[in-house]
Amino acid sequence: MAGNAKPRGAVRKSKKGPTAGTGGNNKRRLEGKGPTPKAEDRPYHAAAKRKKAAEKSGVKKPAASTRKYTKGDGLRGEIVAGRNAVLEALRESVPATELLVARSIDVDDRVAESLQIALNHGLSIREAHRAEVEGISPNSQGIILSIKPFQYSSFEEIVQRAKKPMLLVALDGVTDPRNLGAIVRSAAAFGASGVLMTERRAAGMTASAWKSSAGAAARLPIAQVTNLARTIDEAKKLGCFVVGLDGESDTAIANMKVATENIMVIVGSEGKGLARLTREKCDLIVSIPISASTESLNASVATSIALYAVDEARRKG
Repeated sequence: MAGNAKPRGAVRKSKKGPTAGTGGNNKRRLEGKGPTPKAEDRPYHAAAKRKKAAEKSGVKKPAASTRKYTKGDGLRGEIVAGRNAVLEALRESVPATELLVARSIDVDDRVAESLQIALNHGLSIREAHRAEVEGISPNSQGIILSIKPFQYSSFEEIVQRAKKPMLLVALDGVTDPRNLGAIVRSAAAFGASGVLMTERRAAGMTASAWKSSAGAAARLPIAQVTNLARTIDEAKKLGCFVVGLDGESDTAIANMKVATENIMVIVGSEGKGLARLTREKCDLIVSIPISASTESLNASVATSIALYAVDEARRKG
């Protein structure tokens, strides 16, 4: 009867039977797709763009020959940091030991040329994390050049190699490395036998001095002495006349009569000039006449003029 009818639930009209196989597609879909590609191999990654730019410029980072930078594997000697500074040092053939480059560095024209010069000269190139590079120099811009320590000669070696008449240039407290480099350049140009400088309170042959010398530091022997006064005494024993440059002297360098002899020209510091003891050791103090409106000459300029005067006097005989 209709009143006794019970509500019927959901009725499954057909029983689900076995379905056809997928051929293993579902199973393979769950398998891994291999290791994640390197950043430089992903088309839309910034590293891939840098790699493409480097390849376009014709510079490739060496892989097998590049040693990884590790903590504690510090750079030796002086360093030059920054893209412009590193490129200038490499262009000037400053003696270097290695080039340190951050892995995430943006390869612009300066970095590309630096890498190319380093590769051409067989210079060791190392990679490091940017944090490690900036730990060495915060303003490195991702690239650092390690400079080879300069090989100084001794006073005795300079004297042995010197041609007669000798022309020695001694620096008494010159602290600006650019002045030092310019003095070395002038000394080489006018046939000096060598340049002497003190070990303390004076500039050394740094990368800046090397660049200012325009390569002359590689041709001219340069020595560091512990005591300039003692070295002056040794030069006197070898028959050298010791001539000091000082703007307050009444004797003009043009009137110097000993230019054709063995001489040592001493240049004082940029501000204080010749030290008292050095002045007392000099056989002669000369000056370079200049306009009254100009207080003094730069140390490297004064040295160039003095060496030219000596060279000119020797040419005239």
